[in-house]
Amino acid sequence: MNLTQLVAYVRAHGDGVVSTVGPNGAPQGSYVAVAATEGGELIFNARSTSRKVENVRRDARAALTIGGGDGTTLQCQGIAELLEGGELARCADAYYTTFPQFARSTAGDIAFVRVRLEWARFGQYVGGVFESNDVGLTS
Repeated sequence: MNLTQLVAYVRAHGDGVVSTVGPNGAPQGSYVAVAATEGGELIFNARSTSRKVENVRRDARAALTIGGGDGTTLQCQGIAELLEGGELARCADAYYTTFPQFARSTAGDIAFVRVRLEWARFGQYVGGVFESNDVGLTS
């Protein structure tokens, strides 16, 4: 799998589990809707008071797992950041393009998080055959 295929895979699945580092160093997982930019950045949103947002403020390490139900998974690790300004607008646009059903709203206190990937692995567990390969993260 290459970067273009990673983006297509994330867009086709659209959801996964993000794990962030809690205040005591333990992992904390959460199911999220996940979008991907053309450059392979993974985007999700959450209430600004959520554990995952508080965790990203304190420790930027994050991991995501996407897929599973079809016998394939994409496991990713990277650095998360809370978005502001132009990057917020750009990444929010990518998120809402992927999820038009989530109406743009200013009613809630929503934060957008971008994860820039440092490592990813695609696994396929179909027909009794296991295959797993690291993903090339450059175009």
